[in-house]
Amino acid sequence: MFELSFIWAGIIAFAVLTYVILDGFDLGVGILFPFANGEQEKATMMNSIAPIWDGNETWLVLGGGGLFAVFPLAYAVVMPALYMPIILMLLALIFRGVAFEYRWRTERWKPVWDVGFFGGSTVAAFMQGIALGALVQGIDVADRAYAGGWWDWLSPFSILTGFAVVVGYALLGATWIILKTEGSLQRQMQGHAWWLGAGTLGFIGVVSLMTPFQDPVYFQRWLNLPGSVFSVIMPGAVIAAAWALFAGLNAGKDAQPFLAALGLFVLCFIGIGISFYPNIVPPGLTIAEAAAPDESLRFALVGTLVLVPLILIYTGYAYWLFRGKVNPEEGYH
Repeated sequence: MFELSFIWAGIIAFAVLTYVILDGFDLGVGILFPFANGEQEKATMMNSIAPIWDGNETWLVLGGGGLFAVFPLAYAVVMPALYMPIILMLLALIFRGVAFEYRWRTERWKPVWDVGFFGGSTVAAFMQGIALGALVQGIDVADRAYAGGWWDWLSPFSILTGFAVVVGYALLGATWIILKTEGSLQRQMQGHAWWLGAGTLGFIGVVSLMTPFQDPVYFQRWLNLPGSVFSVIMPGAVIAAAWALFAGLNAGKDAQPFLAALGLFVLCFIGIGISFYPNIVPPGLTIAEAAAPDESLRFALVGTLVLVPLILIYTGYAYWLFRGKVNPEEGYH
């Protein structure tokens, strides 16, 4: 029988991954917003995510709230270590949401809200990447509390991962627009997606090569069994996903590039999990050590087993209801 703490680690990981792949593409749409030609293309890009963008962020709330509820020690360590990037990310998401709603209600200030939509999306993505890089390079813990400095999160590696996430989200956004649009906007995004795909793969390669140097334990996990098996499987899987991405773009497919881009993100997330396990906060705070008492885990699990299927059902229904291509002539209501 699995330990409750590991079941909960799987739930939190699922929530974070779902947030990344769902909110990733709508943040990517915002990152690509300045490349739209004219108001109609901008409206089409926003309309492609209008019914779903705020629902995608449900998973961020679930992941953050779940971490606080069931891994309080991890939450207490991670938050002081990453206060600045997390606060900037949340402010950017708020400003982006306001810009999304307000730009439809003004003509005079529309350029300002366009900048807000682009800036909020880009800053949120960049801060998520920085937070990821800071986690990978490790957080100092002493006496069950954060023992590092205010600026420990800022390093060349975390800045690299910040840019990597921005480029990766832009790839998701481009392939989403390919899926949801037709005509000149789709063709433009096919061109952008090709270069963004190459950039994403380049960042994956560089970050993967640099990660083992952040902590010697990463070398051990990837080079010793069973990690050495994944050292062979994962690059092969990334190559297969990359082939599917570029083959789909070259063939003018609608869905294949988006699914392949999602596959790249899923594979990267699995790679991070292999590097971290069994820690929840590298380099030394394990899943079992950070977990709340079993009674709390059991109590929270009952509600989660009801809540998560409901979220999945209404999320799936929203995507099904608004399936198909976006009509450029229809406005946002």
